[in-house]
Amino acid sequence: MGIVAFEDAVQRAQENELDLVLVAPQANPPVCRMMNYGKYQYEQNKKHQQAKKKQGKNKVKEVKFHLNTEEHDFNTKVSHIQSFLQKGCKVKVSLFFRGREMAHTDFGYELLEQVRQHISEYGSAESPAKQGRVMSMMISPLSQK
Repeated sequence: MGIVAFEDAVQRAQENELDLVLVAPQANPPVCRMMNYGKYQYEQNKKHQQAKKKQGKNKVKEVKFHLNTEEHDFNTKVSHIQSFLQKGCKVKVSLFFRGREMAHTDFGYELLEQVRQHISEYGSAESPAKQGRVMSMMISPLSQK
């Protein structure tokens, strides 16, 4: 429409039953647009919801071990890790030390290395990190193409 006086722009918007929306207030003269603002907000909200729906949700599952975890329990927990990775979830493997076990952290590294070997075809593991009485390792699923 070109440059129009403010009063004329408001009058035209009211005649067409539209809203006058300020698009660029810093421009000289300020730029306005005639639109149905309620419909515009509705469409923007719908676009936002669709984008949010398609967004992948990152789930992190945690599996806890202790140094004296028996072989059957170990195998059960490893199979749970494998199923989580197949579903596309990340897995945090936590190894807890109690009392005198703190003197044998090398056994903890061996246990986490065994876990890494068992799940190598399902996911890739980061190197273990130790914080206080807990040693943890994150495992990400392999990309499925």
